[in-house]
Amino acid sequence: MNLSFKQNRRLALASCALSAIVLAAPAAWAQSTWPAKPVKIVVPFAPGGTTDILARAMAPELSKAFGQPFVVENRAGAGGNIGADLVAKSPADGYTLLMGTVGTHSINKALYSKMPFDSQKDFAPITLVAGVPNVMVMNADKAAALNIHNVADFVKYAKANPGKLSMASSGNGTSIHLAGELFKSMTGTFMPHIPYRGSGPAMLDLVGGNVDVMFDNLPSALPQIKAGKLKAFAVTSAQRSAALPDTPTVAEAGPLRGFDASSWFGLLAPAGTPPDIVNRIQQEVAKSLNTPAIKEKLLAQGAIPGGNTPQQFTAFIDAEHKKWAQVVKASGAKID
Repeated sequence: MNLSFKQNRRLALASCALSAIVLAAPAAWAQSTWPAKPVKIVVPFAPGGTTDILARAMAPELSKAFGQPFVVENRAGAGGNIGADLVAKSPADGYTLLMGTVGTHSINKALYSKMPFDSQKDFAPITLVAGVPNVMVMNADKAAALNIHNVADFVKYAKANPGKLSMASSGNGTSIHLAGELFKSMTGTFMPHIPYRGSGPAMLDLVGGNVDVMFDNLPSALPQIKAGKLKAFAVTSAQRSAALPDTPTVAEAGPLRGFDASSWFGLLAPAGTPPDIVNRIQQEVAKSLNTPAIKEKLLAQGAIPGGNTPQQFTAFIDAEHKKWAQVVKASGAKID
């Protein structure tokens, strides 16, 4: 049977449409059935710090919501760059996520001369999990022995004894490190910087008296402050924290006008992760953060719950890039 040109054309178009449907089916099926296996949340710092605390608070909530285990895996090193790079180079299938931070996604790009990934192009932002102030803390016994009771006392002693007080951080390029560098720059003090592979190990040495001061994230420092092992001098945010209402800001205590070095933590996926998966995770995180149990737990630790949309989180990260680039430049900090 001879077919007309129009009939041949219709058959060809129908064949193309069918092929497109067949090719698209696996991707659509993969999205609709996700997750079909455990999902990994990479924490780019050692256990015990705020990044780890928040990831482990979210993991069971997501496990319940999606019916698959969400497993936290710590990959510490290089100010969070090692763990973040692992996720950036993982398949964009929704099975590897990152608990990113202000360090991995705002500070490091300006601080490191070479980066293994592009913090804006290589990730699909999902949602902000929480924002937290840092807190300037000192070993309580050391502070009492040196008669240091507040920020003014600390600055006076540090200027009179340059290099005698050491400053711990969770790693080069983290907000904990940079808050300390900004403090040193604005006060004209010198303290050797001791970087660790996360806030947890740094905190152990601070409590043990092996290092002297730290500008730690409030949630991970709060238990030691309440236990009397650390002396809290000031929070690094623009406003006081509800978790430590009697503790002044650095700007108030200094006074250091304009001092603000707060931290934030959020979930991200590799660039190219299907929007359907990204949106589903965001919705469940936002729902969990809005439950009384999780919200009260975070607020008690000094963290402010997030839950914004992927678009809002992307715009937030872009703004934070610009802000911290200026802070890094003003502090003079740089890592080769």
